[in-house]
Amino acid sequence: MIDLDNWREIWAVLRSNRLRTILTAAGVFWGILILMLMLGFGSAMQTGIRRQSKGMATNLLFVWGQNTTKAYEGMQPNRWIRFRHSDIDLLRTLPGVEWLAPRLQLGGWMSNFNVSYEGKTGAFNIFADFPEFKHIVAFEYDAGRFINDRDIAEQRKVVVIGKAVVDELYPPGVNPIGTYIKISGVYFQVVGVTRTLRTGQQGDRDAHTLFVPFTTLKTAFHINDRVDFFAMTARPGTDGPELERQVREALQKAHHVAPDDKVAIGSFNMFVIFNKLETIFFVLWAISWIVGGATLLAGVIGVSNIMLITVKERTKEFGVRKALGAPPSVIVGMLIKESIVLTAAAGVFGIVVGTGMLAAAGAILEKVPDFPLAAPVVSLQTALVAVGVLIVAGALAGIMPASHAASIRPVEALRAE
Repeated sequence: MIDLDNWREIWAVLRSNRLRTILTAAGVFWGILILMLMLGFGSAMQTGIRRQSKGMATNLLFVWGQNTTKAYEGMQPNRWIRFRHSDIDLLRTLPGVEWLAPRLQLGGWMSNFNVSYEGKTGAFNIFADFPEFKHIVAFEYDAGRFINDRDIAEQRKVVVIGKAVVDELYPPGVNPIGTYIKISGVYFQVVGVTRTLRTGQQGDRDAHTLFVPFTTLKTAFHINDRVDFFAMTARPGTDGPELERQVREALQKAHHVAPDDKVAIGSFNMFVIFNKLETIFFVLWAISWIVGGATLLAGVIGVSNIMLITVKERTKEFGVRKALGAPPSVIVGMLIKESIVLTAAAGVFGIVVGTGMLAAAGAILEKVPDFPLAAPVVSLQTALVAVGVLIVAGALAGIMPASHAASIRPVEALRAE
């Protein structure tokens, strides 16, 4: 392998017919380039989706009330299901529920309320929560803490605010912890500042949200026995569909909903969504390798065919070598080396070009805020695997031509024109 004469000879052979060498290498180059681009953008899609959902539990279920569609137990259809405080204790008894977070939004869904601090006012989302909500959506904290059990028990007028609330209401450099802000005329003391882990629309919503104790909001704003919706996670060993079945069954019975009424209670099962996404990611990965591998295989077959033509053109040369005592293994090794060099050189060039194109695409995507795709990259491990595939493919491409060359009889080869 380190004999320089062998490598000079291989270079001379490849250089003797430059056009044919370039066209042969182009097939391998194109195959590895397609493979790199498909893997890179598949990874970008996967990373982008996971980045947008970062900070949320994957075994998560949301449920909310809607209109009934069927009459049941003497009650008319088109009845709006409103969750009550008693439903909290009911759902906490279910064996599949790990963490339960009842939620209440001031003013209702998608309603903003005016919040002010020392003359500055902004419209933000106001949510009433229990401490368990921190297990549903994870936050980092620029300062302070989240709502705790004592806040709930004593109905404290405390609030945890998002980073955008600080940016819009507070002067630069002011520490919000311990200050009082006014929510629709009621003062709350700031005990925490959250920094969301999510991106996109969800991340922006988190940043513009204020969290107050559930019991405090109901008392301070005279809200009746109401829960807007529930967020919960499944216990280990309980999958999402099973948790959803348990919750629906319990709430349907409590609110006199027909068992076959699928509309009365709305739900969103993150467990099922994440499982589907994982399946999609695997399919994309498999398609990338199948399509890229098939294109690469076509290029390798082209290399093998060209090597067969080369063997035919060099029949007399091989006859001379064998007549001078060269064993078949030398001829086989020489042709396999030529095939590997041609395939590997074209493939490595394809990897370099593909990496450059992915880097350029990544630089462009990073300038687009909240774009669903992350910067496309191919891991070092994948690149090394691709190089290994190229070497093996080059060896396989050279086996048939090399075997044909090794089988040539010196006398017949010397007679060839």
